[in-house]
Amino acid sequence: MCGIVGYVGGKEAYPIIIKGLKRLEYRGYDSAGVSIGNTKGIALLKQKGKVSDLEAYTEGREKSGSIGIGHTRWATHGVPNQVNAHPHLSGDGKLSLIHNGIIENYDSIKKALQSKGHIFNSDTDTEVLIHLIENIKNHEQVNLFESVRIALSEVIGAYAIVVMEEGVNNEFIAARKGSPLVIGVGRDEYYIASDASPIIEYTNEVVYLEDGEIARVNCEEVLEIKTITNKIITPYIQELKLSLDTIEKGGFSHFMLKEIYEQPKSILDTMRGRIDTESKEIKLGGISDYEQKIINADRIIIVACGTSWHAGLIGEYLLEDLARIPVEVEYASEFRYRNPIIRETDVVLAISQSGETADTLAALALAKQKGATVLGICNVVGSSIPRLTDGGIYTHAGPEIGVASTKAFTTQVVVLTLMSLRIAKQKGTLSNTNYHQLITQLELIPEKVERVLQTNDQIEKIAKQFKDVSNFLYLGRGYNFPVALEGALKLKEISYIHAEGYPAAEMKHGPIALIDADMPIVVIATKKGNYEKILSNIQEVKSRGGRLIAIVTEGDKTVKELADYCIEIPNCFEELTPLLSNIPLQLLSYHIALMRGCNVDQPRNLAKSVTVE
Repeated sequence: MCGIVGYVGGKEAYPIIIKGLKRLEYRGYDSAGVSIGNTKGIALLKQKGKVSDLEAYTEGREKSGSIGIGHTRWATHGVPNQVNAHPHLSGDGKLSLIHNGIIENYDSIKKALQSKGHIFNSDTDTEVLIHLIENIKNHEQVNLFESVRIALSEVIGAYAIVVMEEGVNNEFIAARKGSPLVIGVGRDEYYIASDASPIIEYTNEVVYLEDGEIARVNCEEVLEIKTITNKIITPYIQELKLSLDTIEKGGFSHFMLKEIYEQPKSILDTMRGRIDTESKEIKLGGISDYEQKIINADRIIIVACGTSWHAGLIGEYLLEDLARIPVEVEYASEFRYRNPIIRETDVVLAISQSGETADTLAALALAKQKGATVLGICNVVGSSIPRLTDGGIYTHAGPEIGVASTKAFTTQVVVLTLMSLRIAKQKGTLSNTNYHQLITQLELIPEKVERVLQTNDQIEKIAKQFKDVSNFLYLGRGYNFPVALEGALKLKEISYIHAEGYPAAEMKHGPIALIDADMPIVVIATKKGNYEKILSNIQEVKSRGGRLIAIVTEGDKTVKELADYCIEIPNCFEELTPLLSNIPLQLLSYHIALMRGCNVDQPRNLAKSVTVE
């Protein structure tokens, strides 16, 4: 959830940390703070609100120093305010800590420390952890590196932490378990962050900390890493495959709009190298060793959260329809707690943009424990899910900064389509003719998405008509039912309008009671699949006075006569329609949110990467 940045070296730390926090603000933005080390001690500066509020608060205050840590928060324990903002200090004020995650046994530790005279100022679990480290350091008479190691052996939960010590202005200690941390390696300097976006401006050499590892980051020495069990680890330096321009807005007013418009390229990048242009054969190297297990699987269990769960539902349609393999799509947050039946003949497929989603990681760990083959679909190279799974496929969406996922969703669907086609071809459940026709149509999708994006001005005009409503209903059938769910989620996330997605036929089993002249209904009515059935559903809405926005196939005149507004998408095979039909819904949500004065990139109460349960 939260964003972590740190620097130690020969430069001024504060400007680097502030710039890094702005790049990480999509991870949390209810408060922010920095600790800067200098000859006078630790300068602690923090403020409720966004990083810009912190920047204004620090104006004119002492913040010089060549070592520092910074944090932008998504609240878990304690309301968003200045006191609960990170960093937190130890009781004697000599140690400062930032933390992403949750310490589950903080209450029992807190009571034990209070019995020893420790006094706490905040409501956070983080302050408990820095007091624990202080207590161990003082009583065990060990250095900070060892104090952190001992303390972390006593805590239960997930964390990424960075700790600095007053008077030690050349090093800090970092550790992770269940939350990401990456260390940037420079010349006589180090950077640390929750992801690589604050680091790439300064170095492309990084070390990803693994779960249960602790690092001593000293700008005058070689990076030292050990495990909580005191095993020495040799740092593995990797080269970042990331460019600075991919994490900038590039002339767009918001990251979300930029990422919507990047979809033709990200879809093409995700297919590139995976479809042989001549033979039309699909090659998915990340799962090739497990292909036979997928083919022979009794079932595939897809685990995911949020938008990735909607992509998984489309994957269920694709895999069952084309490859004839039974599929179950599970909310990762529920999967591990309902005592699921998992067999060694099952394949468990996790889908996550960040690769750090806590619930999805926990579901994977359970599946692995039960002996299932675990695979992943992920966007972030080096994240936790790719490291935990047996194999998997990366999407190539590029960095996605907007909290509401757009290009990550479409690239996940592309990967699921490629996987389904490959397995169907290998199983013989899809004829060569249909296989080649689908591949040919899939290769045309980037150009067709470009055409859908040309409806932006029309969608903006439609948005003006509905920006002040309180409720929306989204309807779809077949492959487009998950798109209806995703469209409703996008509107909820960024405009704060209540919206629900339903299978169109289910409307009669409850939601139809809501329909009146004040209820806009978005219907995905492409001329595929159950077209005649959805026409009947549209008639049912019209007869009750509902206002209809329809997503239709180019040239459709029948729905145009019934709907109040029609947005056309190019014709394509039914299996591929979600890649086109979801684009107008992204744009509709964007424009409505913008007109309502909402923060499109940073919607309230949400964070991009959900690294806590």
